[in-house]
Amino acid sequence: MQARLTIDKDFTLGKIDERIYGSFIEHLGRAVYTGIFEPGHDTADEQGFRRDIMDLIRRLNIPIIRYPGGNFVSGYRWTDGIGPRESRPKRLDYAWASLEPNQFGIDEFADWCKKAGTTAMVAVNLGTGTPQQAADMVEYCNFAGGTYWSDLRIQNGHKDPHNFRVWCLGNEMDGPWQTGAKTADEYGRAANEAAKMMKWVDPTIELVACGSSGMDLPTYPEWDRKVLQHTYDNVDFISMHRYYGYNGSVEDYLASYADLDAFLAAGIAAADYVKAYKRSKKVMKISLDEWNAWYGTHGPKPEEAWTVAPPIHEQTYNVMDALCVGGLLTTILNRSDRVRMGCIAQLVNCLAILMTEPGKGAYAQTTYYPFLHASLYGRGEALRAMLKAPKMETRHGAVDSVASAVTFDEEKGELTVFALNLADEAAQLTVNARSFENLSPIEHIVLDGELFACNTFDTPEAVLPRSVATAACEKGVATVTLPARSWNVLRYTI
Repeated sequence: MQARLTIDKDFTLGKIDERIYGSFIEHLGRAVYTGIFEPGHDTADEQGFRRDIMDLIRRLNIPIIRYPGGNFVSGYRWTDGIGPRESRPKRLDYAWASLEPNQFGIDEFADWCKKAGTTAMVAVNLGTGTPQQAADMVEYCNFAGGTYWSDLRIQNGHKDPHNFRVWCLGNEMDGPWQTGAKTADEYGRAANEAAKMMKWVDPTIELVACGSSGMDLPTYPEWDRKVLQHTYDNVDFISMHRYYGYNGSVEDYLASYADLDAFLAAGIAAADYVKAYKRSKKVMKISLDEWNAWYGTHGPKPEEAWTVAPPIHEQTYNVMDALCVGGLLTTILNRSDRVRMGCIAQLVNCLAILMTEPGKGAYAQTTYYPFLHASLYGRGEALRAMLKAPKMETRHGAVDSVASAVTFDEEKGELTVFALNLADEAAQLTVNARSFENLSPIEHIVLDGELFACNTFDTPEAVLPRSVATAACEKGVATVTLPARSWNVLRYTI
């Protein structure tokens, strides 16, 4: 199979916002408790944070992490998670049929972010919560001092404000599963009032309004239009969420990248309609703050309901899932002119790229590696490369059998090509980058293998990326072999 990728350094989409490589920690299952927080663990620090997980997270260079939800946030009282731990109440978490002990809250998350080398995207409760409570939370976290809420933070041991820059106005509020679900007009008005008040407290923050929870809901995409007509002037992002599952067809699953592209195009179109309707000069940005592969997982078992941190949505990912995630990353990069933030959901234990065992070790799932590659090497500018590849028929229509994205980091003098070969045969990919002078290969990384192979606690390195021989460049042109059904990272120096 032959494919061709033509790259010109002047054909750019623009500078990539590093926050597209964000992730997500929700009070869901074991994401927090026995995930990032486990006092008494052999690797726990003085605050109970697992250092083995922090080490794996630091390698990813994740710039932002969404917290505390997710569905959890729509019934969450943020004040339950501050102050002396012995005084914090236990609450029923309706979203996940769990018991929330509130031993980890916003102050602990702020401390954890600093140690993990990341920043926070904080969600406020607009399900059962109010705009006033949202503004109070901003005051507690971001105001220097001299007021009730800021002085309470200081009393709780944090003299300096947390200075959280990004705030989500609720979560998936059109979902009937959501605590305090709302109509688009109900939510739009509440979100706009919260946005005004939150920015009055701190004008420097960026705000994310809830888009529709998914394409399968009758509210999609009219919800986005209505919400933005209420909030357009006071928010900076509209959120989009999308998950993909294996349905028995490898081709359909690996072609999910094409469906994500169509999904993002629809969300961008809805936002641009409101821009035109309002005669606004502001371009609404997209926060793809939940995305991943997700199938075959479950909520708490009946006997584990209403307990602390029951195992929920603990999916073991295989090679095929890693390839799907790689394809989705190419779409995110190719839409990075409008997708300015993203969160792979989630980070630890729940639909996660990292897994832990209580009292024991941790390991990286197969999906960790394409995300690692993109985060490390997909920086700088996204280029608008031209791909010619054979088509393959899928439930998403006729799609290219090779998915690709190209980035150029001028500061480092590096060009990176990400390529997913969906086909069950090898592809000869000709990379034509003649506009770059003195192009030399650095490495060719491949992730492939038996599609259902996976990493586990017993075999944590059963699936690892490998380096293969790099093809020489002649006048900016190289022909490389993409193995059948493989994720590839082609790195070049200029």
